[in-house]
Amino acid sequence: MPNLVSILDVKKMAAEGWRGALTSVTETVFPKSKGANGRDHSRLLPIDTYLASNLPLQVILYFNAYYSGFWMLICIVTFIGKYGKLDSVYKFVLIVIYIIMGIIEAGRLYLGYTGNLQEKVPELAGFWLVTFILQLPLSCLLLFNETALIMPMERAANMILVSFILLEVVQGYRAVKGLTEHQVKKFHLKQFDDLIEMEDVLHQNVQDVTFRPH
Repeated sequence: MPNLVSILDVKKMAAEGWRGALTSVTETVFPKSKGANGRDHSRLLPIDTYLASNLPLQVILYFNAYYSGFWMLICIVTFIGKYGKLDSVYKFVLIVIYIIMGIIEAGRLYLGYTGNLQEKVPELAGFWLVTFILQLPLSCLLLFNETALIMPMERAANMILVSFILLEVVQGYRAVKGLTEHQVKKFHLKQFDDLIEMEDVLHQNVQDVTFRPH
């Protein structure tokens, strides 16, 4: 019986340490709302059956994934059309920006899909940070930098991309915050279930010792 109790304690401590570290890091950027600390009587289903994936964010990601290829094609065509009129510095800068944005776009959409559909907080938080810190400034640079000789088709394509990114920043923050609260509730319920399971095991062992025939 002592060995069984010690094994349960070790597993509980390991899970608590890993999830506690993950929760503390995520809550630093995405603090929990006040309603997460109280009881929610409106949900009649168990927490394990509740899907925390954000549907509006998934719809935005779906259309953004299809639009990204079209946007990259427009950027290549317009860049070729104005290549001879650009300064040598801007030729190099635009090439670097397009390459970086293409890599970031593929990576962040993958993180968004994985984090939202599979309810993974690190991936979804990484998607939001990459979108807000990297992709949003670069797309705004392409949209508002008149020195780069922005063409009308290019401006329209960048405006649509910026609109997608802004929607993803807003909705992504809500998705990460909601998913964080959901994971915290699941963690507390898991602790409660582990405590009940351990009490049942101890009670069963006590009964076995008490009613053991001599």
